[in-house]
Amino acid sequence: MPERNLSVLSALVARDAMAHGEFSAEELSNACLDRIAEREDTVGAWAFVDRELALAQARALDQKSAAGEPLGPLHGLPVGIKDIFDTSDMPTECGSAFYKGRCPLEDSAVVAILRQAGAVILGKTVTTEWALSAPGKTSNPHDPARTPGGSSSGSAAAVADAMVPLAIGTQTGGSMIRPASYCGVFGYKPTFGSISRRGMSMLARRLDTVGVYARDVEGLALIADALMIYDPQDWDMEKQPQKNLTSALVGDGGNKAPRFAFVRSPAWKQVEPDMAEAFENFIKNLGDKASEVELEGLFDDIIPTHWTIMHANVAVTLGEVAANAPDKTRDQTKERVDAGNAIPAADYIRALGRAEAQGQALDRLFDHFDAILTPSATGQAPVGLGETGKPVFNGMWTMLGVPCVSVPLLSGENSMPMGVQVIGRKSDDVKIIRCARWLSDQLLGDT
Repeated sequence: MPERNLSVLSALVARDAMAHGEFSAEELSNACLDRIAEREDTVGAWAFVDRELALAQARALDQKSAAGEPLGPLHGLPVGIKDIFDTSDMPTECGSAFYKGRCPLEDSAVVAILRQAGAVILGKTVTTEWALSAPGKTSNPHDPARTPGGSSSGSAAAVADAMVPLAIGTQTGGSMIRPASYCGVFGYKPTFGSISRRGMSMLARRLDTVGVYARDVEGLALIADALMIYDPQDWDMEKQPQKNLTSALVGDGGNKAPRFAFVRSPAWKQVEPDMAEAFENFIKNLGDKASEVELEGLFDDIIPTHWTIMHANVAVTLGEVAANAPDKTRDQTKERVDAGNAIPAADYIRALGRAEAQGQALDRLFDHFDAILTPSATGQAPVGLGETGKPVFNGMWTMLGVPCVSVPLLSGENSMPMGVQVIGRKSDDVKIIRCARWLSDQLLGDT
C-alpha cells in the first residue's frame, strides 16, 4: 500500500484522522515541513520557518493526546500566520525593512487563540510591505511567473501548494479574496469585527478584517469558529462574534438551493474577457437560482469611496514611517501614503457617510436574496511579480463589512484558477458559508 501523502489532506479530514490515531501531529507537521523544503525555493511563501520549533509544538500536542487530556478543535493542525501578527517565539517583520529583526514579547490574539485551540504555528507567511501593495518574494504555485496576489500572498500560496492545510490572512482592500482566486483556494473574509486584531499590525482600523484560508468550506468554518472569540481590547469587535459555522454545515440547512443575485457592480468595467465569459456561463448554468441585479445610483462611486477611506487611513498609519525612514520604505508604499495625505478632511468625512448609506441600501437586497455572486478578481493571476493585481471587485465589500467567500470554481484562458466571490448580509456568516458549500458541492463535488 503506498504511503499516504499527509500534506494534501484537508483540515477536517486530518484532524479527525489524528483523533482516530491514524497518524500523529508530529507526522503531519513533518509532512508539511517536507513539502516546504521541497517547494519553498520556487514558491517563496514563508518569511520564517523553524523546523524544530514547529515539531516541538507538535510533540507537545501528541503528549497531551497520549495522556488523555482534552483536545482543542484544531488539535495538531499546522497553520501559517501572515507576518503581520505578533508571535512571541518568531520574528514579526510585516514585510518591511523598517521592522527587520523585530521579535515581539507576546502573541497576538489570533496566535494565542490558535495555540489554545491546539494548532501548530508552523511559521510566518510572506506579506506585502505593511500588508499594502509592495510585493514580497512569493510566486503563484500554479505558475511561478505569475503573482499570487496580495497582500496575504504567502498564506494563500502555502495552502494552494499543500504546504499547510490552514492559514491566516487579512483584508483591507482585496487582500484575502484576490489571492484565494489567483491561487485556487478557499478564502473567507468574515463580517467586520468577527476576529480580534489585537497584536496585529493595523493598516486601516475602519477596514482591517482578519480572514482564513483552507482547502474546502469545512476547513474555513473549522478555523473561523475557533477564532471568533470576543476580545474587548479590539474596540471594533462584535459583542457576540461566534457564528457556529461548522454546526451550520451539518444537516439539510446546508443543502437547500440558495437564491443568488448576480451583481456586476461598477468593477465590471475592468473585468477581463476570460473572466467575463467564464462568469456569465457560470451564472447561466445556475438557471433560475440566479437573477441579475444592478447596483446603480448610490453605488456608482462605491470604488472611489473605499479608496478615499483606505488611503486616508494609510497616510495616518504609515505616514511617519515613510517620512522618517524613506530608505526603509518602498516606492509603492510611499506613493500610497502621498495619495492619502492629499485627501481633504471633508472628503474623508463625506466618504464615511457615503459608506454608511451604501451599507444600509445593500442590506435591503438581502431581503430578497441569500447571497450576491461576483468575480473574486478581474481575471486570472497576471504575469509578473512586481504587482499583485487589482482589488476592484473586493474593496467595496470590505468597506461595507459584509462576509465574503472565494470559491475556486472557474479557470482562465491559461488554465489558471479564478474564484467566484460569494457575498452575504452583514453578520449572517452562517448563510454565506452554507451558500459557498452549496456551490462547492454542486460544481466541485463532495470532498
